[in-house]
Amino acid sequence: MSAHLTLSGHLSKMAVSADENGQVSYEFRSDDKRWPISHLLGKTLSLDFSGEIHCQACGRATRKSFNQGFCYPCFTKLARCDTCIMSPEKCHLQEGTCREPDWAASHCQVPHIVYLANSSGLKVGITRETQIPTRWIDQGASQALPLFRVPERRISGLVETTLKNWVSDRTHWQRLLKGEPEPRDMAAEAEALLDQAGAALEALQQSEGDRNGPLMEVLAPRPREFRYPVLEYPAKVKSLNPEKQPRIEGTLMGIKGQYLILDTGCLNIRKYTAYFAILQTY
Repeated sequence: MSAHLTLSGHLSKMAVSADENGQVSYEFRSDDKRWPISHLLGKTLSLDFSGEIHCQACGRATRKSFNQGFCYPCFTKLARCDTCIMSPEKCHLQEGTCREPDWAASHCQVPHIVYLANSSGLKVGITRETQIPTRWIDQGASQALPLFRVPERRISGLVETTLKNWVSDRTHWQRLLKGEPEPRDMAAEAEALLDQAGAALEALQQSEGDRNGPLMEVLAPRPREFRYPVLEYPAKVKSLNPEKQPRIEGTLMGIKGQYLILDTGCLNIRKYTAYFAILQTY
């Protein structure tokens, strides 16, 4: 077979969009280049990884990627790599110990949405308001709706921590890639969750609200549904690792979340941010 070179460069997470009917489209990103990929279902793809990794923040070469595409020095000094990104309720900006206060002002001290999604099952999550619906698509959600708007990331973490006493905050990636979850009445699920968590949320409002002003703006449920470009889901999910298998090749059976679903296995593109790779189609 003759190969047609499409893209080469350092990977970034795929760009996503959804039309008014919820049909999701993807663009493959490599350095400053983009290439639509959703139409390649059923085609053979190959990704050749050179072993080169350049930090997505400073550009220096690194033998190991930390936190999806950073060198170790950046991993230790950038706010976006701090533990409070994974656990926003641990935000320490107000204590004066944030690694990058200016970055936090534009990424953390902005309105966030607490949401309910149906991905590998029902889950609660948070994201910046400007990241909807991108965050939902990146997580492979089939259904989603916002619950609250809150003034900052730390508060969203506190609300999420409260709600996960009743609903998980995890996405099970293998279950996600085996098929679509059972459809749910998301408005009814949200109502039930808020009834269960009502007392705990009121206690949170009392402990945090006076200092921060209005803590939570309850949003009118507007469920969204998403359909992903998938020909066939795998019966058994196998993770592809370019560090062990530098050449990834197979028929593209689908794309969901940030995963390419090939007939040879599934590749998490976001995990290999800043890795140099050559994408070819046949």
